[in-house]
Amino acid sequence: MAIDEKISHQNIYENSLKGGTTKSSIFIYALIFVALFLFIVQNNKSSSSALISFGSSTLQNAVEQNQSPKELGDDDISYMQENNTTTQEGINNNNIDEENEDPLVPPPDMKKAERMAWFKTQIPKLEILKSTNLSESFFHYRVLRFLDQGCSTFFFAIWLSPAKNFGEREFMTMDTLLKVHPQACLMILSRSMDSELGSRILKPLIDHGLKVEAITPDLPFLVKNTPAKSWLEAIKNGNKDPGNIPLSQNLSNLMRLAMLYKYGGAYVDTDLIFVKDMSLLRNAIGAQAVDQETKKWLRLNNAVLIFDMNHPIVLEFLREFATTFDGNKWGYNGPYMVSRVIERIEATQGYNNSSSNYYNLTILPPKAFYPVDWNKIVDFYKRPENGSELVWVENKVEELLYGGRTYALHLWNKRTRELDIEEGSVMARLFSHLCLVCNNVIRT
Repeated sequence: MAIDEKISHQNIYENSLKGGTTKSSIFIYALIFVALFLFIVQNNKSSSSALISFGSSTLQNAVEQNQSPKELGDDDISYMQENNTTTQEGINNNNIDEENEDPLVPPPDMKKAERMAWFKTQIPKLEILKSTNLSESFFHYRVLRFLDQGCSTFFFAIWLSPAKNFGEREFMTMDTLLKVHPQACLMILSRSMDSELGSRILKPLIDHGLKVEAITPDLPFLVKNTPAKSWLEAIKNGNKDPGNIPLSQNLSNLMRLAMLYKYGGAYVDTDLIFVKDMSLLRNAIGAQAVDQETKKWLRLNNAVLIFDMNHPIVLEFLREFATTFDGNKWGYNGPYMVSRVIERIEATQGYNNSSSNYYNLTILPPKAFYPVDWNKIVDFYKRPENGSELVWVENKVEELLYGGRTYALHLWNKRTRELDIEEGSVMARLFSHLCLVCNNVIRT
């Protein structure tokens, strides 16, 4: 209920008392009101609009005006908190389905028409594509409430897999990030991690007083008023070919951009180990490879993205994603997409590659986030077998920890997720030095 409405209703109530309304009349009116309320709720269980009309119209305005939690009415906040249990139960129930077959992965060797027909049958199962006015308000409120903690830096990651798959390696990313940035806030956008199991996984970090929380994303809300809204509508209606690459990869590509545009902050993949405080970085993206002679970047990557809210380059990323989407080419809507956009911007007149240009963009060298190429990362997991290998390990650890140029080490999960972190390896030494909770991820 809006504040003006509450005041108006209070005045009506007071005037009725002054006019001589009896206690029995008030009691009768109250019974009628309760009966009417129960009737509306009963007939609107599937409609969030009825729920919003009872206590959270100000929250809906907050969604549109980006108000902070402090600006929300007490009744609105109480309403959201009281309904948190119901919302959480729905999230937990949805997780049951998420732990089974992934509806975002098409069967192999399907032609386009077959794949689109198959995908239409899967759309009703895809909770990530659904949204209501209530879920929009609740998501926005939870984000603002989380950020209202005096965060030195806002980091967020995305996890679209089952919570049971969020393992020690992913926890290692969170562990080292918060060890290096103890005053930061880390949000994990994930339906499956926003659950009892997810809470148990994150509890060791929370017990250290760290600010980390999993929040169920609302993708339709995030893309609202952006160029990507029409793309998502086409996907939801079954009119867009999702391609043969798992749709979750491209939804993650989209979600990180939309979240950055809506709230700003630093997006990070879940296969990184953090080395150095990066809280002073703004509007930055890392190069994955550079020309050794000209030193010009050859390819950028989107595993780490740091941008202010409403940044024009992020808007261009969203537009490029929506207009050139191809779900059949790995990386086309991710690292190759951000590379295309920045290359096009660099080609415009007056652009120069410095932090003082119009877009206030900094392109960091590979050492910042990608100091080790994907085809060489395997060596970082192996224990040294002789003296020369031991010297190599020590030199690499020294370079990464104290060289001053590396903020995080991307671990190329597709390449390394099945590898053991062997005792004495570069990875084992880095993690032992940089962890806070220090789960046992090292093989002895």
